[in-house]
Amino acid sequence: MPPSSPAHVQLSQRKTIAATTVGNALEFFDFTVYGFLALTIGKLFFPTFSGYGQLLLTVASFGVGFVMRPLGGIVIGAYADRAGRKKAMTLTIFLMALGCALIAFAPTYAQIGVAAPLLIVVARLIQGFSAGGEVGASTTLLVEKAAPAHRGYMASWQFASQGLGILLGALVVGGLTASLSPQAMESWGWRVPFVLGLLIAPVGMYIRRHLEESLDERSASAHREKSRLGEVCRDHARSVIAAILTISGGTVAAYVVTFYMPTYAIRELGLPPTVALIGAALTGLLSFALGPFVGRLSDRVGRKPLIVWSRVLLVLLIYPAFLWLNAAPSAFVLYAVVGVLSIGLTVQTVPGITMLPEMFPKHLRASGMSLVYSVGVALFGGFSPFISTWLVNATGSKLAPAWYLLAMTALSLAGLRWLQDFTGQDIDAPTAHGARA
Repeated sequence: MPPSSPAHVQLSQRKTIAATTVGNALEFFDFTVYGFLALTIGKLFFPTFSGYGQLLLTVASFGVGFVMRPLGGIVIGAYADRAGRKKAMTLTIFLMALGCALIAFAPTYAQIGVAAPLLIVVARLIQGFSAGGEVGASTTLLVEKAAPAHRGYMASWQFASQGLGILLGALVVGGLTASLSPQAMESWGWRVPFVLGLLIAPVGMYIRRHLEESLDERSASAHREKSRLGEVCRDHARSVIAAILTISGGTVAAYVVTFYMPTYAIRELGLPPTVALIGAALTGLLSFALGPFVGRLSDRVGRKPLIVWSRVLLVLLIYPAFLWLNAAPSAFVLYAVVGVLSIGLTVQTVPGITMLPEMFPKHLRASGMSLVYSVGVALFGGFSPFISTWLVNATGSKLAPAWYLLAMTALSLAGLRWLQDFTGQDIDAPTAHGARA
């Protein structure tokens, strides 16, 4: 069929969605199961510490991967702008597989001593480096494969695929927890999700190698000698700072609701692990199911209105939700709280993640998107479980995570006023991003 025919365009978009979905889902599947298995991993790799110390070190090792995200965003983002989105996405999924393998087959502290937690940290650093470039390259490809009137819908699959990874991670860990004894889970069961993640990677690499590239060689060649990071920081500094502030609220909400909430429900509220994991699965299901609908809505009403009103509602609902959950800790209340917060999270994140690549000209798009997202997540998101755990212990209040989430959501509204909304516009027009772009 002709490359410009509607049928060919539709097929190309479906391939793009499939290729980005498998990589993003794998990334968040791995992050999800690591977060859900924090208590088990803590016992096996940090046994010399107290229960609280084990948990704190495990969520810290979860967060340390985010330290590498800015470096991965800069390096892989620049590679995507020079060599193409497809090559960058193939590289990131290979690195994800390597991180999965290191964790899946890592000897425990009882077997090799202090080298065991160090191996886990190395795996998390590799995964963090990979994830720093994955989101930028994949979201850029989705946006560039879409017509101006459908960019929100295409970009929404980036977030929807994250929900799919979370859903699958919760189901796998929940199934293992329900079917295995605690002894079997600590012996070998915790390794199963990481082995599954390792098996997914070859499928993702195959699909990505057969993608159509969205970066034309002329655009890449014209700017090949320039420093992508230098140009982003010099010509788009205000947008970068505003965007990092803007995504701070969304990323904190995502990691508190998705990755910290199961541990919070088990440790602080005394709920069974299966109940906590079902709550996480609900988050993933809502993100996956609602993401594309929110994307289409953002194409109609604009990105900013959805972000503003969803965050205003979250500011009003966060504290009462945590108060209710602590006053009446039950499966129903947990699911209600997680469900409401997840809907608000989806409504703000889908248009937010669409705005990021729209801010930059084509030759800087992956670099700019990767830098903003990875720095924002590293500074505010990755250590949210650690900060929440520390706040509960330091203050003695089980409502401390609510105050932290509330403050970050309110702060994130400050940066939004300085960002331009490109909904429906041609972002590759010569004047779209200023004269120097």
